[in-house]
Amino acid sequence: MARHVRTGDTVVINSGDHKGKTGEVIRVDTARDRVYIKGINLRTKHMRPTRLNPRGGVITKEAPIHISNVNPIAEGKPTRVRFESDGKGGKKRVAVRTGKALPVMVRRSGGDRGKADTV
Repeated sequence: MARHVRTGDTVVINSGDHKGKTGEVIRVDTARDRVYIKGINLRTKHMRPTRLNPRGGVITKEAPIHISNVNPIAEGKPTRVRFESDGKGGKKRVAVRTGKALPVMVRRSGGDRGKADTV
């Protein structure tokens, strides 16, 4: 099933404790319909010492938000998304507010896993 939000999108939260805040999607959990947004919905976790982390301590990390509670931003405003045929047998995401296609994040080939380009 196609998702209206993808990794790398800038989104606005439309309900809950963080309503009105914006951030970048860092991960999409399709099995649970959740998204992780950079700097939003932070939780603290107490880690016990292990061989990998001998000091242990308290870490802060992003907790998931349901995908229905976020909308992508197009031209500075939140928008809904519809899917249209791209003429090549595929689908593209289109912002309802502007009618323009939303950018797609494409991974670069090679060993550079952290970088992405927009198309």
